[in-house]
Amino acid sequence: MAISKEEVIHIAKLADLNLSEDEIEKYTKDMQEILEFANRINNVDTSEMTETIAANEKSNVFRKDEVVKFENREVLLSNAPSQDEGMFRIPKVLN
Repeated sequence: MAISKEEVIHIAKLADLNLSEDEIEKYTKDMQEILEFANRINNVDTSEMTETIAANEKSNVFRKDEVVKFENREVLLSNAPSQDEGMFRIPKVLN
């Protein structure tokens, strides 16, 4: 599967990137190499391999989910660069 310059330009536009002509050429080459590598991985013969869930026997350890009442709200909010009505105020992240 080949990737075209137009596809790289389209992806850059979706990511709101302004790429120079040199960057478009570089990313076209880089993305082509990534696709070729993924294609090689997809074509590896794994018929003789046994199923593996993980590389080792470790598993996630979860803590109990408990609600903890924090008594001193002012101390907590003193860490906030900005606050409003007793809550952290953060910059808008979605348009």
